Amino acid sequence: MKSGWTGKILRIDLSRRKSVVQDLDPKVAVEFLGGRGLAIKTLWDELPPGTDPLSPDNPLIFATGPLTGITMPSSGKMVIAAKSPLTGGYGDGNIGTKASIQLKKAGYDAIIVTGKADDHSMIAINDGNIEIEPAKDLWGLDTYKAQDELEARYGKNSGILVIGPAGENLVKISVVTSEKGRAGGRPGIGAVMGSKNLKALVITGSKEIPLDNPREVIRLGAEAFKDVKSKESYDFWIRQGTMATVEWANENSALPTHNFNEGVFDGFEKIGGNSMERIYKVSQKGCPNCNMPCGNITEIREGPYQGRRTEVDYENVAMNGSNLGIDDMNWVMTLNLYADEMGLDSISMGSTLAFATEAVERGLISKEEIGVNLEWGNGPAMLEMAKKIASRDGFGNVLSEGVAYAATRLGREANKFAIHVKGLETSAYDCHAYIGMALAYGTSPIGAHHKDAWFISIEVREGRSIASKERVEKLVWMQNVRGGFFESAVACRLPWIELGLDLEWYPKFLKAATGLDYTWDDLYTISNRIYSLIRAFWIREKGGWSRSMDYPPIRWFKDPLTKGPLAGTRLDRESYDKMLDWYYEIRGWHGNGIPKKGTLKNLGLEFVIPQLRKVVNLE
Repeated sequence: MKSGWTGKILRIDLSRRKSVVQDLDPKVAVEFLGGRGLAIKTLWDELPPGTDPLSPDNPLIFATGPLTGITMPSSGKMVIAAKSPLTGGYGDGNIGTKASIQLKKAGYDAIIVTGKADDHSMIAINDGNIEIEPAKDLWGLDTYKAQDELEARYGKNSGILVIGPAGENLVKISVVTSEKGRAGGRPGIGAVMGSKNLKALVITGSKEIPLDNPREVIRLGAEAFKDVKSKESYDFWIRQGTMATVEWANENSALPTHNFNEGVFDGFEKIGGNSMERIYKVSQKGCPNCNMPCGNITEIREGPYQGRRTEVDYENVAMNGSNLGIDDMNWVMTLNLYADEMGLDSISMGSTLAFATEAVERGLISKEEIGVNLEWGNGPAMLEMAKKIASRDGFGNVLSEGVAYAATRLGREANKFAIHVKGLETSAYDCHAYIGMALAYGTSPIGAHHKDAWFISIEVREGRSIASKERVEKLVWMQNVRGGFFESAVACRLPWIELGLDLEWYPKFLKAATGLDYTWDDLYTISNRIYSLIRAFWIREKGGWSRSMDYPPIRWFKDPLTKGPLAGTRLDRESYDKMLDWYYEIRGWHGNGIPKKGTLKNLGLEFVIPQLRKVVNLE
């Protein structure tokens, strides 16, 4: 096995209470890298088609990559993946945590957990010592208290991954958390962990990460860390991180407001980066090996959580601020803190609360029926409803299944304002005026999430509402770099995206770590391979495919913006269809979104053809 990878996978069967260490197939490592690539290859190979995501047979995967943990900017990442209980397709998320580096130092590239423990349990990993331990005393604790307890037992340098009460209750918008505010697995991966009666993993390692050229890694790392700090926007980034996006998004009519009805919000300044920096910020936090920390630690000044601190960024502030009509930063922070403590995805929580509020406004359900005085801007009511979601209480039980399910339950016109793609709630960019970003959401491999392509930045810079093949080529390139390379290598994309760290650093680091001469053409092919395999997985699990699965929310086509400089704007369906056609063509997929047989063969994915032929026509 080449350096950069440990060459080992730890498999843990909770039902049998046994673990085994297996070799990582070198071919899989070279052709899929790790992280997302290793996760989708594992799910394709090992998950019986049609498996219930909350059954013991669904593998829960914690995967690093060849760049994880090495001395380079922002390498403290891992990917957490499984078949999603929220969408029924492929689900994953990355998370920055000590657990990433500790996993590599323990001697493993990935942990694959199957089965279900007889009782509430946790896993403790210390190099080669693997223990499945009782966790009755941890069950029911919020993520902050569980983190404190596990740090007291195992030390502050241990890597800790934990779910909250939402994951325990199998809430399908629950996540896996670490270090009080870091979270991964938006498509309900916290519920997968809870379904296995697994509260936490604690990982400690003492080994050196195997590297082909350790001196070169250190040399490159010193230069790259210096390069990051030299960037023009570095100082401003340190002050505000992603929070400056609140003002930027409002200026460009992209700030989600009142359940994505509008792209501008009257109270944006009260919840924006400038207000956060001036009034609420007390410190900052980054992932391991990061010298451009993005976590703004803020203090709640008023309300029931007064004096408590929470880590905020643009996504959770927009989704629990403007999207709910809340302009009081104290209540935005309160909702974010509650989501983190319960192990709820703050993006999906904000979306479900907004959906419920609009459902009340439209008369599809009454305040009396849900038992909460839901209305725009009412922070206390939003918190009360969030508590019902985490505990599956009353109407909260419906919302705990996500907005797609809730819309189906309510019926009538509810689907018109259920803001999701493939069942995953849309993250915080309104796309009435941004057809490229809408396509990025529509074709994201996990559902509506921005991590694969923050394409709106190109549209603001180069002109919006341009439907051209060149634009789609740029989108596919961005997906392949962000969602293919960074999610599989595994490293954080922010040094490149936010500060402009040159992409040519990364093949150099791969060479020093693994000894392999990857070019960007090689990495692009790997990304294409991963995207086509993820699409094949979706098709297999859904029993087919249609173009409608790659469409953004209906609202952006039907209801034009009514406020701001872009009032009257909405997406054009004919233009979107053209762009989707080009997208499929560039990916080598049929016009119905199904990969062509020749594409699968060219990418080395011949092994998927027999299973796909059972559900679709590949000719």
